[in-house]
Amino acid sequence: MEHAPEETQLPASLKLLRGMVFVLTGVMILGFIVLIGLFVMRFGGDPVALPDRVTLPAGVNATAFTQGSDWFAVVTDADTILIFDQGTGALRQTITVDR
Repeated sequence: MEHAPEETQLPASLKLLRGMVFVLTGVMILGFIVLIGLFVMRFGGDPVALPDRVTLPAGVNATAFTQGSDWFAVVTDADTILIFDQGTGALRQTITVDR
């Protein structure tokens, strides 16, 4: 009957390295799951609603909205950017985007 080869013991430094690789793998998997969760929560939400005081021209739909310190802008589906006054809601400027 043949004897099974004796299991060789790994040096302590290799045991430590193997443990560190397992821990790093687990951390990377958890980090990836967290990133996917953050993307789903961030991009899966409802779009930002326009303020009630914004009156867009007839037949124009808003595609984006941004605001500054004393103004806000609405990007429309007609390739224009409408800039309004934050306090009064009055239209300040209209910018046409060239295609």
